[in-house]
Amino acid sequence: MGLADQEWFAALYQSCYRRLVLATYALTNDLGEAEEITQEAFALAYGRMARVAAADQPEAWIRTVAVNLARRRGRRRAMLDRLLRRDHPEVLAPAGSDERLDVHRAIRALRSEQRAVVVLHYLADLPVDEVASLLDIPIGTVKSRLSRARAALAAALGTPAEVDHA
Repeated sequence: MGLADQEWFAALYQSCYRRLVLATYALTNDLGEAEEITQEAFALAYGRMARVAAADQPEAWIRTVAVNLARRRGRRRAMLDRLLRRDHPEVLAPAGSDERLDVHRAIRALRSEQRAVVVLHYLADLPVDEVASLLDIPIGTVKSRLSRARAALAAALGTPAEVDHA
């Protein structure tokens, strides 16, 4: 692995780290865990740099790894919670303006399926077809979940729902 490979990988990391954290946050609802999963996905990608570099979309390759890691952790946590019969502690909202906190709380309150599509589509800026591919659901399901999520967010925030043809 030469210097050029390391520079390419560093540029990849810089260009897509934030989007990948948002993608995993959509699934975990925990920023710290999302950052940890994203780091793990990059570590795996670094070990398979030749494969990642050969991929048509290196970011998509790493995002798929990160989503799979997040799902695996979620299944393990769910199993542990069932075994221990406990609930997850409430995650604290990040500091910011009242409006941002309200939006963050409203997004956190969405059902996990709706939260995932909202964060991936609107915050990670992925097109509907990529969200569908990433979550392994039909495009129509993504659109339906986005529509229901927008309605739920509008109700939670006391604003009229906008029509969006994603």
